[in-house]
Amino acid sequence: MLTAIAIDDEPRALEVIEIHAARVPFLDLKATFTDAFEAIPYLQQNKIDLLFLDIKMPDISGIEFINILQKVPMVVFTTAYSEYAVKGFELDAIDYLLKPFSLARFTKACNKALEISQFTKEAAPDFIFLKTGYEEEKVFFDDILYIEAEGNYMSFILKNKKLLSRQNISETLSFLPPNQFVRIHRSYIVAINKIQKITRQAVWIAGKEISVGASYEDRLPEIREKLKS
Repeated sequence: MLTAIAIDDEPRALEVIEIHAARVPFLDLKATFTDAFEAIPYLQQNKIDLLFLDIKMPDISGIEFINILQKVPMVVFTTAYSEYAVKGFELDAIDYLLKPFSLARFTKACNKALEISQFTKEAAPDFIFLKTGYEEEKVFFDDILYIEAEGNYMSFILKNKKLLSRQNISETLSFLPPNQFVRIHRSYIVAINKIQKITRQAVWIAGKEISVGASYEDRLPEIREKLKS
């Protein structure tokens, strides 16, 4: 069962989500909010797996809202404006629903969230088989230094080599252990325990300086805490 809340400044949009959610057997929609700021204490006090979030709201955008949360659940953005899709996926949203969306499309997003949730709850292996061209290569998570987006590919920088795999950054994040890797830029994911130095604007791994994107600076305190442990 996935617990969820929805935030949208339009009551009618929330009604649609409530109707669709009632038809998804593994989804428990706990609450809805027309004011995003009212949702913050609820998220702080309750364990929520999935957040349906409108992007364009009057007081704060959905993108700004994600950036002020200390702990972010899985996010499905909902909006009537297709131009926000790319930005939504840059912030690790698992899906993007363009209004008006059907029950089938809503359910597809929920299924994706369920698959990711089940993957993270299972006893995860310490490796992944990475598809490189026509082959699949076993890669241990501990061997990954950092990962860089290069067009339609992800470049995995390992201790002793580089591997190129055709996938996007959201797909990559879905199989990486979240306690070991963190996204710090629209194009970079880094292995936390491989960080040698950290500032407000960059981290250093294996002597390489990797910039921290402006939208990801709020994740640095969490990284620092993990490096201390």
